[in-house]
Amino acid sequence: MLKGKNVCLRAVEPGDVDFILQLENDPENWHFGNTLVPFSRFQIEQYALSSQHNIYTDKQIRFMIDLIRPATKNETIGSVDLYDFDPVHKRAGVGILIIAKERGKGFASETLDLLIRYCFELLMLHQIYCDISPENKVSLKLFRNHGFIKCGIKREWRFRAGKWTDEIMFQLIKP
Repeated sequence: MLKGKNVCLRAVEPGDVDFILQLENDPENWHFGNTLVPFSRFQIEQYALSSQHNIYTDKQIRFMIDLIRPATKNETIGSVDLYDFDPVHKRAGVGILIIAKERGKGFASETLDLLIRYCFELLMLHQIYCDISPENKVSLKLFRNHGFIKCGIKREWRFRAGKWTDEIMFQLIKP
């Protein structure tokens, strides 16, 4: 578990299936992961049960983001993924998703702080990167505020709502 002041990042548990289904099956989130169809409960259960939860074997890892509630049980408010892990070139992509009612409260920022430390200090990565739509002003600000530098634009990369949109690539190279 990676623990901050307000959030902690933990491994996916079988009890997270309903929450993951909610995130993954919300059509508003599909464009983040290039999904066009909902996942079944069975698929999510299989992921939770059969994933090695080992970035070296799966080439990806998902952490659940829990809001720390000292007086009660922690509350899951999102997930953060490391994907396209490349152990040779020591890099991985990152994506964060926080439920709507908890956005704008600094939890994504704290999550990204924890993840950056995990990537550079524990995984010994050289760089992490992300791809963000130019319309996603909140994510652009989040990643820029954490030192990510724009390194390219993928022109007309995604087709959404009947039109082509660009995608901006950012990277953070280990200081």
